[in-house]
Amino acid sequence: MTTQETTLTAGDAEVTVAPGNGCRISSLKIAGTELLRQGERYGCFPMVPWCGRIRDGQFRDGGRLHQMPLNSPPHAIHGFARDAEWTTARTGAAEAVFTYDLTDPWPYRGRVTQIVSLTEDALTLSIGIETYEDSFPAQIGWHPWFNRELDGSQVEIAFEPAWQEERGDDHLPTGKRIDVQPQPWDDCFGMPDGVDVTLTWPGAFEVKVASREQWVVVYDEQEAAVCVEPQTGPPNGLNTAPRLVTPVEPLEAATTWTWRRL
Repeated sequence: MTTQETTLTAGDAEVTVAPGNGCRISSLKIAGTELLRQGERYGCFPMVPWCGRIRDGQFRDGGRLHQMPLNSPPHAIHGFARDAEWTTARTGAAEAVFTYDLTDPWPYRGRVTQIVSLTEDALTLSIGIETYEDSFPAQIGWHPWFNRELDGSQVEIAFEPAWQEERGDDHLPTGKRIDVQPQPWDDCFGMPDGVDVTLTWPGAFEVKVASREQWVVVYDEQEAAVCVEPQTGPPNGLNTAPRLVTPVEPLEAATTWTWRRL
């Protein structure tokens, strides 16, 4: 098992992956400028096998009720993969593949594979969850922490969601869809044509976060960073909008970030 960090390069872009720390993207530098907030819990981590919070840490699969550890009481948050040690399966100059086997306390067996691909102007992250045993509900997402300030410029967030999920006092969607509310956000938005969010640091950088998935959580309540999180379903989605992993059909998702210097 190889857990040392892997660095990929393409042109003046450099990305570092830390398989021993949840297979997170620990660094993304463009011409020496760091786009991601630094720190053991930051960078960009995969959210697997669920995204955001599960109400009371519980989800139902048919007649079975499963209890997950409450790592964000009173809820369970962001899955286990971000705290796990992944295996490096393959590395090249600009692409690397990592795997993680689901294990207790997750009640189902399965393998998660993340592919990290870098070009001179884009980073693509792809995740698949597969099983050869029982089918189970799951989610895939990414939680990047983009620096709020780059080269002295403050970030601006632009996107056109079809709706915002109303957020209850427990930080979970109530099930009601509402018009987009003013910032600040720690909220889930629906984008039926796919996630398409532009981060602009005027005079410095533009980064477009895109995905075929239809859900994105935007978090900008922190002074140091903002988060744009494409995912396969809303928070608490294991209960409200489950996606199945089956022996014949894995759950797969991808996100691509493209950038240009302004």
